[in-house]
Amino acid sequence: MGNRKNMKRRIGIILAVLFIGCHTKKVESVEQKYLRWVGDIEQDIAIDRKDFKLCNGDEKVIQYFNTAQGFRYKGEKTKLFKTFQKNFIATHEESQNGLIRIRFIVNCKGETGRFRILESDFNYAKFHFKDNIKNQLLEITKKLDGWELLKIKNQVNDYYQYLIFKIEKGQLIEILP
Repeated sequence: MGNRKNMKRRIGIILAVLFIGCHTKKVESVEQKYLRWVGDIEQDIAIDRKDFKLCNGDEKVIQYFNTAQGFRYKGEKTKLFKTFQKNFIATHEESQNGLIRIRFIVNCKGETGRFRILESDFNYAKFHFKDNIKNQLLEITKKLDGWELLKIKNQVNDYYQYLIFKIEKGQLIEILP
């Protein structure tokens, strides 16, 4: 008798689930496109150069932290820092302190594009630098022409690069990495 009671209960539960399942509204699925990796830079036709082309497609851009080849600029960081020292005009403003990160892609021809800026204070909280500071850094970065090619297994690759500018009182103190 107990088995029949349990069987009737199970059948009742199954029928209830099926009944409810048949009478629920169909929800339209929304297809979302996710980037391959966190930090990938999609082309944005509103801000990116239209003539900047990747050689191997968006799915094959090498992440800068996945190579053991180090910083890839002719003359290394010394030359890079001297270029910024020569061209950056400090503002000497007490309130302008923090980090400005500029990320971009170097293609297989050594050309750069898809520049993105991220700003923070020294505690990594959101901070907005004055336009004259970040625009200067962006323009100088865009004009750099010493990016070396990244060759892996005899193939030249597109790769991500970044520069982090440490700003204190409107002055450029250091460039990372």
